[in-house]
Amino acid sequence: MGREKYISVGSKVSGFSFANLGLFTGFADGIYNAVYSLVILEIFRSSAVVGVYVAIYSVFCLIVALFANEIFRAFSKVRVFYFAMLMVAVCYAMMSFSILPRTFVILDYTTGFATTLITVLIPLFMSDFAKNISMARLNSRYHLWLNVGALFAPMVAVMIANHFGNRAAFFGSAVIYLIGWSVFKLFKIVQENKQVKPVSPRKTFRALYRNAAMFFSVPGMMRAYIVNFGYYSLRALRVLYVPILVIENGFSKDTLGWVLTLGIIPYLVLSEIMGRAVQKYGKTRCLMLGFGSFSVMAAIAAFVTGYPLISLFVLWQISGAFMEPVHDLLFFDDVPKSQQARFYGVFRTSVNLPSVIIPMLGAGVITLFGTTNAVWTVSAFVGAFVMIILVQGKK
Repeated sequence: MGREKYISVGSKVSGFSFANLGLFTGFADGIYNAVYSLVILEIFRSSAVVGVYVAIYSVFCLIVALFANEIFRAFSKVRVFYFAMLMVAVCYAMMSFSILPRTFVILDYTTGFATTLITVLIPLFMSDFAKNISMARLNSRYHLWLNVGALFAPMVAVMIANHFGNRAAFFGSAVIYLIGWSVFKLFKIVQENKQVKPVSPRKTFRALYRNAAMFFSVPGMMRAYIVNFGYYSLRALRVLYVPILVIENGFSKDTLGWVLTLGIIPYLVLSEIMGRAVQKYGKTRCLMLGFGSFSVMAAIAAFVTGYPLISLFVLWQISGAFMEPVHDLLFFDDVPKSQQARFYGVFRTSVNLPSVIIPMLGAGVITLFGTTNAVWTVSAFVGAFVMIILVQGKK
């Protein structure tokens, strides 16, 4: 289990145990994401400003990811995960009430801190407890459960939003995170406490810089970073602007719920299949198929409206399903397990950085062309760029 020391663990706990937590995070995040951009739109009254807000928020999450290794150096991963899950549950419950915009923003940033740590920790726990199980299998299981949870989430979110308002849906996410926290407690994992040694801020920033420099000096990590950046760039725009465009095209929240629900089906159908396809055909081919097809459909989405656009929102999820179980394997397959906790925080910034840069680009494109649809040209460009990187990597 690398350099981590676990004093005791439940007898049945394995990498699959943590992969199964995807059911709770997928369900909770699916409810949250279904209404999040609509709530932000209610506050700022502009789809372009929504992109700017999300970009600033993502800068904060990126910083948290960079400092993750410093947090794990001071506190055990088990303790951090325990408190992060509980923090998200409490803050989501508070966000569900009709509170002032500034209070909502404070709670939003608090949950951003906690959810960033949770998403960093689950793959690391999976790797720690993998034993003889490949990360490709664990990733497939994790994303399968993420999508099982996400399948029901949009309809639950819409049902709550229709009866009690958009913000009320966050309470559903809070309850599910609390259940996930309770399941984690059943793992009965005890990890040795770490002695917190005071470190000057200058040394901390120097250590962060050195760690980032060493990460990118590892062969293949720049390519792995770009691929992961590309995947989450497409996801960031999809999560942010699909709900807004469904409503702008005159469809109801019920239609939005169906669009998001139907979009999960390709992930469920292809999750286990992609786990085997990666072993047979290789990661690069699967990624090229996903990025290439998404780029084409995004380019078409920039110029259509109404039902054709709604159909594309569902169809391009097939492309996403090709990429989902594969996008981070370039990291786990090429970095020794003993170094993964050290470098994963740096690699994880490729999840947050797209939400800083891409929504800002989207906001600029929307402002320039005067239509929200134009945002998909950014997705088309990103998909094509990553395809070029993948092709060059094969040479």
